[in-house]
Amino acid sequence: MKLKYYLRITLRNFFRHRVSSLVNLIGLTTGLTCAFFIYLWVQDELSINKFHEKDDRLFRVMEFQTYSNEMFATNSTPGILAENLKIDFPDIKYAATTTWVGKSLLTYNNDKYFKEESFHVGEDYFNIFTYPLLAGNPDDVLKDKSSICISRNLAEKFFGDVESAVGETLRYENDRDFIVTGVFENIPKNSTYRFDFVLPFEDFKDDNEWVKSWGNNGPHTYVILEEGAEQQAVTEKISGYVKSKNEDGDSNVDLFLKKYSEQYLYGKYTNGVQDGGRIEYVRLFSIIAIFILVIACINFMNLSTARASKRAHEVGVRKAIGADRQTLIKQFIGESLLITIFSMVLAYLFVLLLLPQFNFITDKEISLELTPQIITFSIATVIMTGFLAGSYPALYLTHFNPVKVLKGEIKSSAGEIWARKGLVIFQFTITIILIVGVIVIHKQTSYALTKNLGYDRDNVVFFSQEGTIQDKRDAFFTELRKIPGVASAAGTSHTLLHQMNNTSGLDWRTKQPEERILFENIRVDHEFQKTMGMELIAGRWFDKQFGADSTKIVMNEAAVKVMGFTPEEAIGETIKLWEEHDLQIVGVLKDFHYQSIHREVDPAFFWLGNTWNTAVRLEAGKEVLAMTKVQELYETFCPGFIFEYEFLDKSYQELYESETRIGTLSSYFAGFAILISCLGLFGLATFTAERRLKEIGIRKVLGASVSNIVMMLSKDFTRLVGISIIIAIPISYYFMDKWLESFAYKIDLSFWIFVGTAIISLMIAWLTVSSQALRAANVNPSKCLKDE
Repeated sequence: MKLKYYLRITLRNFFRHRVSSLVNLIGLTTGLTCAFFIYLWVQDELSINKFHEKDDRLFRVMEFQTYSNEMFATNSTPGILAENLKIDFPDIKYAATTTWVGKSLLTYNNDKYFKEESFHVGEDYFNIFTYPLLAGNPDDVLKDKSSICISRNLAEKFFGDVESAVGETLRYENDRDFIVTGVFENIPKNSTYRFDFVLPFEDFKDDNEWVKSWGNNGPHTYVILEEGAEQQAVTEKISGYVKSKNEDGDSNVDLFLKKYSEQYLYGKYTNGVQDGGRIEYVRLFSIIAIFILVIACINFMNLSTARASKRAHEVGVRKAIGADRQTLIKQFIGESLLITIFSMVLAYLFVLLLLPQFNFITDKEISLELTPQIITFSIATVIMTGFLAGSYPALYLTHFNPVKVLKGEIKSSAGEIWARKGLVIFQFTITIILIVGVIVIHKQTSYALTKNLGYDRDNVVFFSQEGTIQDKRDAFFTELRKIPGVASAAGTSHTLLHQMNNTSGLDWRTKQPEERILFENIRVDHEFQKTMGMELIAGRWFDKQFGADSTKIVMNEAAVKVMGFTPEEAIGETIKLWEEHDLQIVGVLKDFHYQSIHREVDPAFFWLGNTWNTAVRLEAGKEVLAMTKVQELYETFCPGFIFEYEFLDKSYQELYESETRIGTLSSYFAGFAILISCLGLFGLATFTAERRLKEIGIRKVLGASVSNIVMMLSKDFTRLVGISIIIAIPISYYFMDKWLESFAYKIDLSFWIFVGTAIISLMIAWLTVSSQALRAANVNPSKCLKDE
């Protein structure tokens, strides 16, 4: 009965005070919709890699490497680490080495071709990770070097079903055959690694002698600890293991264990100390969700207390006929909860409607299902929001003295007015901080995407050298450069997007014995500098006219600087590489970015050698025709292979995918915060205008103009927004400055960012308030004063 009663009272008050009730409903619905989306995103982020059954014992073996007194954390480890750890440390039950995920070609019966994500993994792989095998045994599915495990998806593509796949032969890279010994379930969406087949690591080891050395890194190592084994204790045991295995006893490597499921969120290290990662964005959006809900609740509180005088007589009458304060508080809280429940239902419908677009923006596959977690979140949010939104109005309205109320002596107290103003200031302070954040993130991302990188990335295509290209490289590049629309083409071991191959094995004349400096190692051909548009600041590039350039080396500015030379001084110096190659410096390139601008440009060197990537610069306007001819040439040299390529500018943009998505999400949520805050101002402006109608009428009779009235009604709100700006600017500066610290190259937090935000905030407030102020100012004075 009480619920029916509360519902009837709520609906009656909703329709009696349509404007303020609608503002409350829209504000709460918007706030709950934002909170729902953020909750789904946060839950998805927190679930990444958490599905493995042995999650509590699953660790990645990582390295701390020390160079120039700075410690770096890396996932790369020696290729023979896993097999030796399992032998020498009883606390380690399973250990497996993996290579890196990349696309490779699989062929069946010379008529089915698929290029899918794959990598080589150790024998224990399926005992470590929970990728359920639909066929095969985890203990022996990868024991044979000629075995291959494929996903359900790939089994159905090749053979129609899982059962038909086992025992069949697939050809890898048109080079050698593997027998299907296992089929695993498709990789779940909340896994950082997505792949469709795996090959034994022993096969990779046979083709790559370098992985058998303790002095070389590259592969990744994963372990499962025995039950009861402690992470820290095992870390202490294995810490110096690589040092002990190093042939000359000289190593700068310390091993440590990192829980595998934590690395996605806690993957950032600064000088050997874990220092955030994606968890910072999880925290940021969780805080934003709370603030948006609080802003929506503030609207509810403000409008409820503002219209208190209109409900004061109701409270007075109820108290006069015997209703106690507790009963009235329950009524008002009940009304608030009912409105919140209705808002949550609407928010749920909006989330269902907008979820596909949200998934597109975030590049996720989130679905909305009524799981226990979702139900718990919804109930908890409704209760907290309902009580937060309704508690202050309930306590405020029910403290009125019924005698004074019925005599019409009730007036807003100074405390009430200041509380309402304080809530408005809080609202707009949060909104302004969000606006500054959106502007800074957008400007930094734009800066990253438009920054001069030291080379020209426009109209450059990269693709792998496959098939017979490696054996007929000269012939292939000769024909490639003849294609109309191809401005130039070059071979390289690098993609200019990530750190790929580095070494500390360089010695030079002035190097100190204790110095350890890491250099990026880039193999190229004679046309690379021309193709990429890089600038020489001293010396020359490799040139066939000079003949023996195989004994030459080209450095970047950062390299010669760390070596203690100026670019001019470096020319002619001799470098000893790995104590095997004596290479003379013939050129110095202007610094260029070959990884994200989160990092400063690191030392790098170029030398002639085998390459496995092709860079092609296309003439503007001829891209489509040229790439058609490039594909034809590729297929001539690589029959049976699938031609895939990437434009360098697009790949570069993907480096800042995280920042771009965060910026986009922030823009939407800031927009919602602005909307909710404006709804609150709109409601308060409406109420203020209604309450001052007689004053407005008198002023107009006495000669006040419309502009005078608008200014009078707007100035109080302008003052509140001005205070919000003063509070928000130093707070936003602090947090944005901290965020920008993660970039080695960044924008300046200029004065105009904050001035612009202040102007935007004032304009939004004026536009919101002035519509109601104009409406009030244009009312006929006779209508305002007719009951006097």
